[in-house]
Amino acid sequence: MPSFIPKIKKAIFQPTARGKVRWTVFFIIILVLIVGFYDSPDTWNQGANFLNSQTSKVGWLSWLKAPNVPTPQFHLGLDLQGGAHLVYEADTKDIPASDRSEALDGVRDVIERRVNAFGVAEPIVQTTKSGDSWRIIAELAGVKDIKQAIKMIGETPVLEFKEENTVAPRELTADEKKEMEKYNKNIKERAQMVIKELLAQKEIDFGGLAKKYSDDLATKDMDGALGFISQHSAYGELWDWASKNGAGKIGNEPLETSEGFNIIKVNSEKESGKEVQANHLLICYKGADRCDKDTSKEDALKKIQELKTKATAENFITLVKENSTEPGADQGGGDLGWFSAGQMVKPFEDAAFSLGTSQISDVVESQFGYHLIYKKDERQLKEYNVNRILIKKKTESDYLPPPEPWKFTGLTGKQLAKSYLDFDQTIGTAQVGLEFNDEGKNLFAEITKRNTGKLVAIFLDGAPISVPRVNEPILEGKAVISGDFTIAEAKLLVQRLNAGALPVPIKLISQETVGATLGQSSVQKSLKAGLYGFLFVALFMILRYRLPGFLAVVSLIIYALITLSLFKLIPVTLTLAGVAGFILSVGMAVDANILKSRPRIIFGYQ
Repeated sequence: MPSFIPKIKKAIFQPTARGKVRWTVFFIIILVLIVGFYDSPDTWNQGANFLNSQTSKVGWLSWLKAPNVPTPQFHLGLDLQGGAHLVYEADTKDIPASDRSEALDGVRDVIERRVNAFGVAEPIVQTTKSGDSWRIIAELAGVKDIKQAIKMIGETPVLEFKEENTVAPRELTADEKKEMEKYNKNIKERAQMVIKELLAQKEIDFGGLAKKYSDDLATKDMDGALGFISQHSAYGELWDWASKNGAGKIGNEPLETSEGFNIIKVNSEKESGKEVQANHLLICYKGADRCDKDTSKEDALKKIQELKTKATAENFITLVKENSTEPGADQGGGDLGWFSAGQMVKPFEDAAFSLGTSQISDVVESQFGYHLIYKKDERQLKEYNVNRILIKKKTESDYLPPPEPWKFTGLTGKQLAKSYLDFDQTIGTAQVGLEFNDEGKNLFAEITKRNTGKLVAIFLDGAPISVPRVNEPILEGKAVISGDFTIAEAKLLVQRLNAGALPVPIKLISQETVGATLGQSSVQKSLKAGLYGFLFVALFMILRYRLPGFLAVVSLIIYALITLSLFKLIPVTLTLAGVAGFILSVGMAVDANILKSRPRIIFGYQ
């Protein structure tokens, strides 16, 4: 054992007094770096991006990638960010007194989701009661279009029932096809022009051309570096090209993929394990995953052991076609193609990779049943370090909108009489009951008839709140939504359904606007005042107490960094009063540091 190992162990596990101080300082430095970069993540990310761009230029260092850190923002309140303070009065005269509180909670929930969809961060929506009047107060910090926000909040909640959309999307028109073909032809010519410019260079500057021409925004500023890619990654077509051409090659013709036309540079290659080509014979039993047979486990084992005694490399595929319980095995012969580590369940994978070529395994059990595996071949896997310039082409999706997964059935909250919390009589789990009026009863019956065994989604304000499966036609206008609901979740769903079925009209009675310019001015003045105050306190501490004062200032900086990171992490919504409170807490920390730094002077003795 090297002589320094015991010293390191002793320093860690049996530190001296001085060692404890050093370890404490070390951990404080690490903590300060972590919270400092969390408070100002752009500082780290700029450095990381610069490092990544440099290492990508060095082939053997291209694997070294510094990660970017998240960039959460401070949550600013209404008085700092600007926005609107809105007060609504609810018309509850048509709602029984016992149901009014729940109905207002439902409307508040709808308003919260609406302002979230509008892009408002940290909205505050509250309900209050003043005498017999119910009011809803909404504080929308940072909202830009206040008129649009008011319009959106005041709309009646929309409850809709939708079914799966099975209508095929339309095809491109002749003009659209012609325009797309012309565009892609020009794009290919552009890619060929880039290759000519690349090959004409005396010293190849692939990264410079990537920054100039590539449409891949994620990699163009990193010289088009994709790093090491594997055969089964999202860049399988680029891997195929690299495999055929080898390391050190640059494509002299653009490679067309689904994304567009690629100009490829292969920097290096490395081995990354192996993959296996195999067929298998499956005998499943009752209770195994994806098995629809009634065969007992004992009979399945007996059957596959008999087949094992008969199996040879020559007759294996015939035995699979005649005996395997896997769907499609009678046609495909149990062919699994090529697969690498991690693509099969563990027992199957271990057996397949341990076999020699042209060998048949012993009986292998997995959650799908019993297997025999015939290993046909194996080969070494490689990964290639690739840079590319991507010239994107147009596809049909650029002309056709994505198909809607759901279509409206005509059934809305107007036909829903009520929803309520219910419990399963057998196992006591929470569920949600629905009752429709006469019109809704007939509509719901038609919907459930044509969607038996399928999904029907319930949407509130355009967002799905439940997607139950229809088990049987429902003809009486009463239905139950069951699932793994907690009582709280079921109550919330009832609340949302009733908010759409029994909307509470609301009227805007007060509006107070805080301008964004005023909010920004408040932020700048607050931060400037806090910074000046901190600098003056720090200067006083250092001049008055020298070294202890300097250490106290350092501790104040650490305190401020940790507190700011907590504001982001929790997160805390900062208001002008909150900023003042933070500055006041710094002042209190100064007092504490003075007491600790010079107790003898403060208490009047030497």
